[in-house]
Amino acid sequence: MGIRSAIQRRLPGRKSKAREATEEEAQGRDATQARPAAGADAAKGSLRPEGMLTRMRYGAHISLLDMYIIRKFLGTYVFSIMLILAIVIMFDINEKLDAFLQAPLKATVFDYFLNFLPYFANQFSPLFTFITVIFFTSKLADNSEIIAMLSSGMSFRRLLRPYMISAAVIAALTFVLGAYIIPPANVKRIDYTNTYVRNRRVDYGDNIMMKVAPGQIAFMSRYDNTTKTGYRFSLEEFKDKKLVSRLTAGSIQWDTLYQWRVYNYMIRDFEGDRERITQGYEKDTVIPFEPRDFLISRNDQEMLTSPQLAEYISRQKERGVANIKAFEIEYEKRLAMCAAAFILTVIGMSLSSKKVKGGMGMNIGLGLVLSFSYILFMTVTSSFAVSGITSPMVAMWIPNILYAIIAVILYFKAAR
Repeated sequence: MGIRSAIQRRLPGRKSKAREATEEEAQGRDATQARPAAGADAAKGSLRPEGMLTRMRYGAHISLLDMYIIRKFLGTYVFSIMLILAIVIMFDINEKLDAFLQAPLKATVFDYFLNFLPYFANQFSPLFTFITVIFFTSKLADNSEIIAMLSSGMSFRRLLRPYMISAAVIAALTFVLGAYIIPPANVKRIDYTNTYVRNRRVDYGDNIMMKVAPGQIAFMSRYDNTTKTGYRFSLEEFKDKKLVSRLTAGSIQWDTLYQWRVYNYMIRDFEGDRERITQGYEKDTVIPFEPRDFLISRNDQEMLTSPQLAEYISRQKERGVANIKAFEIEYEKRLAMCAAAFILTVIGMSLSSKKVKGGMGMNIGLGLVLSFSYILFMTVTSSFAVSGITSPMVAMWIPNILYAIIAVILYFKAAR
């Protein structure tokens, strides 16, 4: 038996869980082969085919070996994230020490670090996934556990199943965190950095013109977000390319969602050759736009959930707003990162499943090079979308397509 030979070649010592599980399954196979099959096979005195036994042992159910690999995968993944985050905390404290000393301790811990660490971990989830696969699979191969699994009759394709299950768990967690949980937390984190570290909030705008609704064009010569006030405001309404109404005001103040208050206003309604004028000092009105539609700060896209991002992008496109590339890139990036978990898992498993002379150092080094090149490539392709060379969707999926091809090639090469 191949599995027995692989086990006997190992030096005496404590057996790993993977080897014990493989031995048990091999012994079960021997015992099953020794018994006549039930039914028609028993009448003939024949044994069950080996292929049927393989399907029974490595079928659709999750076996003991699967659970062993999944625990190794997810356990190493969590450990690597915690290790990297500990290092990140030290560097971040050293970089922002002055701000941390100035800010209240409660705000630093709960508003910044409690929200920064999940954000950082989720941003580099593909990197952690790849390093995890390379590390623990190289260790399994170095201990000849991969050889034992394959010698027992398990195919390379079947060996990949627990890896894909683990990757699916990580991909689902990455998507839920990035799409729904982390964006609301980023509101507190970014507000903290704007207050105590470096203010990147855009609070002023000049010569603002935008389409607020079909046939309605709004203009402000200046808007001050600190006082929520705009100056020299006008709102023009067109029907069939003809001006039918025009509202002008000395100033306009934002109250709540779409609620604006105009001061020193004049409304001119055009009805054929006639004109009706309405004047007043103060008036509440509903205008379908708000300050965040024209005051776009850096990292604003990180504070919106995926449904909010999709709605915001759609609304801004209807209004003809051009500077929404960062929002489109963020939306596509959240989806692309989920697929990256599967692609990088296949690459890592294919590279490190073979036992090599010299230990796992070569596999880990190659894994780091590929993982960092993936992140660098994604950063480079995102600039293509910003410059207009490609669409945001194409720019974010180019790395996945390229590395998916690499994954397929490495998979078939390792399976042979």
